Amino acid sequence: MPDFKTRRPLIADLLAFIAGALLPLAFAPFGLWPLALVLPMVLLWSWDGVTLRRAGLRGGLFGLGVYGFGIYWVFISLHDYGNAPIPFAVLATALMVLVMALYPAALGGLIARWGLPPGPARWLLIFPALWTLLDWVRSWLFTGFPWLAIGYSQTDAPLGQLAPYIGVFGVGWAVVLSAGLLWTLLNSTRWRARLGWLGLLAALWLGTWGLGQISWVESAGPVLRVAIVQGNVTQDRKWDPDALDETLTRYVQLSLPEQNQSDVIIWPETAIPALLDEVRPFVAALAGVAQQAGVDYVTGIPTGSWETSVFHNSIIGVGRSPGLYHKRRLLPFGEYLPLRGLLLFFRDWVDIPMADFTPGDPEQPLFRAGGQPVGLSICFEAVFGSEIRRALPEATWLINLSNDAWFKDSTAARSFRPRSFAVKSSHCVG
Repeated sequence: MPDFKTRRPLIADLLAFIAGALLPLAFAPFGLWPLALVLPMVLLWSWDGVTLRRAGLRGGLFGLGVYGFGIYWVFISLHDYGNAPIPFAVLATALMVLVMALYPAALGGLIARWGLPPGPARWLLIFPALWTLLDWVRSWLFTGFPWLAIGYSQTDAPLGQLAPYIGVFGVGWAVVLSAGLLWTLLNSTRWRARLGWLGLLAALWLGTWGLGQISWVESAGPVLRVAIVQGNVTQDRKWDPDALDETLTRYVQLSLPEQNQSDVIIWPETAIPALLDEVRPFVAALAGVAQQAGVDYVTGIPTGSWETSVFHNSIIGVGRSPGLYHKRRLLPFGEYLPLRGLLLFFRDWVDIPMADFTPGDPEQPLFRAGGQPVGLSICFEAVFGSEIRRALPEATWLINLSNDAWFKDSTAARSFRPRSFAVKSSHCVG
């Protein structure tokens, strides 16, 4: 007798889309991480016993839901701040969503074409392995875009404790394996089998809990006092040359009262909205004040010159520990134009300030701030574990600078939540 998926295929298609649309709720800022365990089971259900074409379609619909609701903020960056016309911004965002949706579509097609028949082997071996493989491929193919890799949904969940051992893709594998175990448990008809699958699920989670009892952070010295200064300069005002003095004055006025009670004062990505060579006198003056106060400033600033036409999205250290870092992993279309020969028309539609950066060298000298070696990253780089790991284990703490004003009050801006590791205390100003 045909099951529901066969008798009502369009409803099953819709359920796959809805499941995908709900998945972003498992990530920050919502943090409903159990959804990452439950919603993949809808995919497993929708794929069992259907044709290759239907499996690919439902995987694609799931992906349209995930990325349509998960990266909609690309439109905000392009239209509200990149000045792109609405039709172009909608089209560009839709194309990006469609490309991302190809990954779960490929997952469904691969399982239907070469996967084993519905059963524990498909649900526990093929499904988690292929999901993890495609998440990994998505992290580097066409420069990489690992946003919403399912392992990130477990940052504040029990399975997140596996991250020091197997990384975000390993955590993702454990998430999808858990979903497969739950689905296998629900499909088992014998009590002994159900107890067996429940035991495996319990072993996975209890083992993870045990591994989580190991502390991966230890004191690297005295308490490090950090002030995080946010000038709250609006994006439409930030890059106005006439507003430069006002912006720099605001940051200095917010920071000076913090010097006597801070070891490090951090400003955001491109907090100084001018090329380093254009503000050398200001940076020199700030360095003098910082050295006298015994404090390090860490701030984002673009570097480069118009003569060479080579520019970097950079971080400089000013004060006791001068330093320079160039962003290595650039944001496609926001900081550089991929496939320049084919996509040069993009420049005619979008006007993003400082959108032609050159990536920094993969290996750069380790930065120091507050007397400690520190690993640096800028905005988009934070989703690439391979980039963050470059500074470890030498670095004793990490700093990520970002300018979330590009995303307005969207979920993208709210997804970045401060977390404390080696830094024992910090406070925020402005």
